[in-house]
Amino acid sequence: MDEQALDVIEVELAILYRRISNRKHGNLDRSAYLLLHQISVYGAAGVKALADEFHLDVSTVSRQAAALEQKGYVFRTPDPTDRRAYSLQITELGKRELIESKKARTERIGRLIRDWTEDEQQIFGELLTRLNRTFD
Repeated sequence: MDEQALDVIEVELAILYRRISNRKHGNLDRSAYLLLHQISVYGAAGVKALADEFHLDVSTVSRQAAALEQKGYVFRTPDPTDRRAYSLQITELGKRELIESKKARTERIGRLIRDWTEDEQQIFGELLTRLNRTFD
């Protein structure tokens, strides 16, 4: 393993995380965006399934889901087999907020990498996907 490359990757990831972690894009913070995106793409999901997907505590996702529900971005549907459980579904307002946020995010990223070739953009996307999949 190339120690110098690992050092560069570690520092650059730390810098990247710092630059993007506290930024809001549109009206959604990172956690709201990711939860709404997951529900929008994969359909209704329970808190436990979302916690498993993002490797978070159920209590953390439960608090985030409650905040989304309070804002009208999701609604609960009871689980017919377990009265204590429920699934979250995205509302029309949640869909609009997600679209606006995604647009703001992609425009910002587009500005940042506008001078990159299409091949560089494609490779970067593939490598980020590969890195994220290694956490699973």
